[in-house]
Amino acid sequence: MARLFGFIGNRADLGARVLELEREPLKVVVRGTPLGWGIGFYQSGEVLLRRRPIDDRSELDPASLAADVRSDVLVGHVRKATVGARRTENTHPFRYRQWLFANTGTIQGFAELHERLSGSLPEFLRRDVRGETDSELLFHLFLSFLHDAGQLAETMVEPAATRAALRSTLALIDRLCAEEGQPPSPLNILVTDGEHMVAAHRTETMAYRFFEGRADLERMLGDDARWRMRLPDTASCHFSLLASDFDKPPRGWVEVPRDSFVTLTRTAPPAVEAI
Repeated sequence: MARLFGFIGNRADLGARVLELEREPLKVVVRGTPLGWGIGFYQSGEVLLRRRPIDDRSELDPASLAADVRSDVLVGHVRKATVGARRTENTHPFRYRQWLFANTGTIQGFAELHERLSGSLPEFLRRDVRGETDSELLFHLFLSFLHDAGQLAETMVEPAATRAALRSTLALIDRLCAEEGQPPSPLNILVTDGEHMVAAHRTETMAYRFFEGRADLERMLGDDARWRMRLPDTASCHFSLLASDFDKPPRGWVEVPRDSFVTLTRTAPPAVEAI
């Protein structure tokens, strides 16, 4: 079983506590072959990655993987390898400049489509592909559409431009799959530039939680009086947590309709629209 997850908010010191609060629904029980995992996050102006391609534990807990992380934006992934060996280069999330990307699901007919997809990339992006996975190539296709729109070199990209690049990426994948007699590819995608986050939902259950106000923050802080003293204005704290590949939506979460984008920012509730 795989898991895609991420959060964005406006308090770097609370990011890990968001995962802790939803520890149980985010856990992944390993059945059979060991899984791998990775997290990418923004800290002190840097984009950081932690990736472990093979983890022998019988249960992977995103809250423990990021327990010491101080960040207000994080993308995480638990990987059940389907394309590509279990190596660091094939482990999500993938990074390019300020962008982080992870997904679950597989491009249908990827073996037949690999050369066509790779050949559609600008040379500078093709050279940047390090591993063997359909996921990393999918990421670079997204980057190529940002490049075509003149957005790849920008440090501040509007969420609408991110959605447009994702929409074009999925349309290209679907068209090429159809030409090979394949159905649309079942994919869940999460991408961020550190200022906003966009998810595309096309396969296993995706859902989100939005935290705001005193009640949510008090649940997050528990009985820790020191934390409460440091957060006098709980009404100003906001966090969005999104994850996918559940059997069913966790209690208290909002399920995302199939074939939808979810846009998450630091202060507003998640916004859902059709792909």
